[in-house]
Amino acid sequence: MIPTVALVGRPNVGKSTLFNRLAGRRRALAHDVPGVTRDRVVTEAPRPRGGWVWLVDTGGFDPDTDAPIPALVRQQALLAVEQAQVILLVVDGSEGLLPADGELAQLLHRAGKPTVVVVNKWDRRDARLSSNDFASLGFPTVAVSAEHGLGIGELWEEVEQHLPPPAPVDLAPPELALAIVGRPNVGKSSLLNRLVGQERVLVSDLPGTTRDAVDTRVTYRGRSLLLVDTAGIRRKGRTEQGVEVLSVVMARKAVERAHVCLVVLDGSEGVTAQDAHVAGLVQQAGKGVVVVVNKSDLLSREGKKKLLEELERKLKFLKDTPSLFVSALTGAGLRQLLPKACEVGEHFHLRMGTGELNRVLRAAWQAHPPPGGKVPAKLYYATQVGTAPPRIKLFTNLRQRLHFSYLRYLENAVRQAFPLAGVPVRFIMAGKP
Repeated sequence: MIPTVALVGRPNVGKSTLFNRLAGRRRALAHDVPGVTRDRVVTEAPRPRGGWVWLVDTGGFDPDTDAPIPALVRQQALLAVEQAQVILLVVDGSEGLLPADGELAQLLHRAGKPTVVVVNKWDRRDARLSSNDFASLGFPTVAVSAEHGLGIGELWEEVEQHLPPPAPVDLAPPELALAIVGRPNVGKSSLLNRLVGQERVLVSDLPGTTRDAVDTRVTYRGRSLLLVDTAGIRRKGRTEQGVEVLSVVMARKAVERAHVCLVVLDGSEGVTAQDAHVAGLVQQAGKGVVVVVNKSDLLSREGKKKLLEELERKLKFLKDTPSLFVSALTGAGLRQLLPKACEVGEHFHLRMGTGELNRVLRAAWQAHPPPGGKVPAKLYYATQVGTAPPRIKLFTNLRQRLHFSYLRYLENAVRQAFPLAGVPVRFIMAGKP
């Protein structure tokens, strides 16, 4: 079993910067604006003496407000404390000991978990004046600069005293990574919570609640899946500056590392230009797609029929893509979601037989040859040169690239012969083999 280390603290003390430093890579958003992190962000981190830990970053713990988002953030932080073996209470050395630090320390004493106070921003001139104050919290204290990497070795030494000996663990990448994407407030986080059966991420009616890309590993029918909840993606002209820009960047990175994207729409609002923008980003990235129409409990049978027609019209660039009507609120339709996503994942990695592929493409070519110049266009040979998504190399006598409409004709022929629903097909042109 891999032990868990959770980082908690009030807003803007540098938890996410420390999280990224311990993980050895940028996995969580770090910004000068307080309250950037909201959900629990989890990643694996190598221990200096071998083995691994799960690191959990949490949102800023604010005990003095009943506002909806801070209250939800506080709930997520408490869940992280409950599930962790070691707690890092991160404080800001440049600000000194504040009452909120003391309140959180009292809560951690009641939890009874091994806790280390991490005095961050130790490299700042005024930090050293208040360092002794934090010893009054009643936990071991280590001073660090997460930004510059100072004191990280000493921190690991303290943490290791509370961890079990490293054990061999298989941290193989998941077989299938699914990114849940869409514009803000279409129900992505509710959908993830329904799929995993717990309040894994914050859910609120306020747009922009999710900011980080939140990873959750699950096992489904013996397969290792990674579910990634993402921030709502908006077109650049509609994106606010600062934190939202960074959130969208993280969402796009989540798309890049996914195999299949669940493009979530709000069925009660129809297909919007923002939905088409998100679907276009996924298509350009070359990922498998399942269109998920959420809030379908608000649609009549006639409403679903009209929405399917709207999908076909406005998202026509998503060739042969499955669409599912679900309700994250009631759970309707969700049983079909993971099986369909796994099916599209298989299509994403499909290997087509060379002989059958050539038979299909030559038949299509001969039935409707591409318009050529003085010399008739010839298809010498075709072969699949890659997967994820499937890529087909065409050897011809043509000097110019085939028109996109003709490539679409060839793609349709391939789709009729092979199971490729939900995935793009890429063609590569080459000269005589």
